[in-house]
Amino acid sequence: MSLEKVIFAFFIVLALTLNFGFFIGDIDNPAHHDAYELGAALVVSLIATVLKFGDRSQMGAVLLATSLVADLQLIVAAILWGYAAYGSADGVTPHVIVSVVSLSGGALLANLVSVTLLVAETIVIRR
Repeated sequence: MSLEKVIFAFFIVLALTLNFGFFIGDIDNPAHHDAYELGAALVVSLIATVLKFGDRSQMGAVLLATSLVADLQLIVAAILWGYAAYGSADGVTPHVIVSVVSLSGGALLANLVSVTLLVAETIVIRR
């Protein structure tokens, strides 16, 4: 067992689960979506992206692309929430939360593709 592969898989799956934890709940209710959980999902997603830079295979390129998509959507979601909380006169409205959670949903889908590809690659290597 390779420690590097374990750490790699750990961060990919952790990014997925943190994003799922943020995503779940009423889409327009700010009480169901924690800003710290969004921040944790973003940080772990960025770490997972950095870990993917060393792989030069075609699968590595696809995994990196899915991570970049998730990062972009989580960054935009965090910026939107931050602007609403600290820069907007209206504050964090249900409309803003819907947008943030929708962006998180896109990142969740990208993370799900990444985990699916990781599992598929693991199955192929075992044979």
